[in-house]
Amino acid sequence: MSALMSLLQALLEYAPPLMFAALGGVLSEKSGVVNIGLEGMMRFGAFFAAAVAIWTGNPWLGAVAGMVAGAAVASVHALLCLRFRADQVVSGVALNLVALGLITFLLEISFASAGVSPPAPQLPRSLGGHTALTWLALALPFGMHWFFTRTATGLRVRAIGENPKAAATLGVRVLRLRALCVLGSGGLAGLGGACLSIGILGQFDARMPAGQGFMALAAMVFGKWTPLGAAGAALFFAGADALQRQLSFSLHAADLRLEGVFLALPYVLTLLVLALGVGRTRAPAADGIPYAPEER
Repeated sequence: MSALMSLLQALLEYAPPLMFAALGGVLSEKSGVVNIGLEGMMRFGAFFAAAVAIWTGNPWLGAVAGMVAGAAVASVHALLCLRFRADQVVSGVALNLVALGLITFLLEISFASAGVSPPAPQLPRSLGGHTALTWLALALPFGMHWFFTRTATGLRVRAIGENPKAAATLGVRVLRLRALCVLGSGGLAGLGGACLSIGILGQFDARMPAGQGFMALAAMVFGKWTPLGAAGAALFFAGADALQRQLSFSLHAADLRLEGVFLALPYVLTLLVLALGVGRTRAPAADGIPYAPEER
C-alpha cells in the first residue's frame, strides 16, 4: 500500500509539466496551428522562472516569468506562421534549436555555469504536499473542455481549426484568434517548464525539459486533440516516468545497475502508444494549413 501511495505522490509530482504543455498543444492545434516548438517554449519557461525566482526571491514571480517567456517565444512562432506563412513544423523545430543554444548561453552569462543554475526558491507546497500548480493542472483540462464545448469563443476556435474560410464568412477574425491561441499555447508550455525548475527541482538544469515537450505532443495526439484526452495521456506518461524512478531506485538499492534501461521506459511507451493509436486519430481538418484571407 505504501508503494502505491508513493507512486501516486510521484505521479502528481511529475504530471503537471506534461499536462500544461499537452494542453498548450491542444489549444494551438485546435485553432489550426501546429506547435512543434513546445519543447523550446518549456525550456525558456524553465530558465526564466528559475532566474527570476533567484533574482527576486519570489517563486510566484518566477512562475509568471516562465509563462511570459513561453508566450514570447510563441509570439515568434505566430509571426512566422501567420504573418509570413512559414512552414509550421520547420518554425517549431527552429525554435527548439534556438532554445537549446540560447538558453545555454544565457545560463553561462547569468550564472557562470553551463550545467545548472544556483538553487532557486521553490513554489510553496500546500494540500497533499504539492504545489498549487499541481491542482491547477488537474483542474485545467475540465476548464478547457468547458471552454471548447460551451463558450462562443471556444466554438470559434474549433471552427477556425476545421474550416477557417467558412468561419471568416461569419465574421470571425481567423488570424487574430489563431495568434491568441498560439500565445496561450506558449504560456501554458512556459508554465510547464516553470513546474520543472521551481516546482520540482529547485533550480534550472541545462538538460531541461529533457524531451517532455515532445512527450506532450505525443499525449496530445494520443488524446485525439481534446483537453481531457491529452490530460489523460499525459498522466499515463507521467505514471511511466514515476514508475521508472521507483524501479531505478529499487534496483540501485539492490546493487543492480539497470537504471539506464528504465530511463528509457517513458519514451518507449510514448513510441509504442503512438505506433498503436495514431492511425485511429484525426487532427483538426485545417491543422497546419496556412490561412490566406485574400483567397476567400
